[in-house]
Amino acid sequence: MRIRTLAIGLAALAAAAACSRAVMTRVPAGIEPVTGFEAQRYMGRWHEIARLDHRFERGMTDVTADYTLNPDGSVRVLNRGRKDGEWRSIEGTARFLGAPDVASLGVTFFPGFPGGYHVFALDEAYRWAMISGPNRGYLWILAREPRMDQATYDRLVGLARDKGFDVNGLIRVSHSALEVGQHRAKN
Repeated sequence: MRIRTLAIGLAALAAAAACSRAVMTRVPAGIEPVTGFEAQRYMGRWHEIARLDHRFERGMTDVTADYTLNPDGSVRVLNRGRKDGEWRSIEGTARFLGAPDVASLGVTFFPGFPGGYHVFALDEAYRWAMISGPNRGYLWILAREPRMDQATYDRLVGLARDKGFDVNGLIRVSHSALEVGQHRAKN
């Protein structure tokens, strides 16, 4: 009886974990990940221009994400930023949730807990991108440069608003020229 109870408990735990992974990586209703996505062109450094607030980046400035394509088709992710005057970083792995030409990935920073990463707007020249998480509580505007012209930013914010994101909560991320230069020199 104990073995059966243990087996049922483990099966329930495995099912709950699978369900949790599915919820954390899903694409929000009405958000369409970019198709025709070229992973190799997306690789390299991106600067966080704006984001919706969440605990794991709260108070961070000078935030960047570096993406490197791994031989197995997964993506090495290195996120870096400054908080309280100190550089902090975290490394993870992203895997395509389906075809690699659809910009919908699950990113894992801690084993077993992937988060959705869905590029739903992307410049033709891969100069800027907008990313949603598993729900509309997560939104990032990224660019290849630490600054974005106001007209482009306003257009992206308007698109995010039209897609149902609470753009009033967007935080513009500070990037100082000196710190960006130091960050580049260290990598």
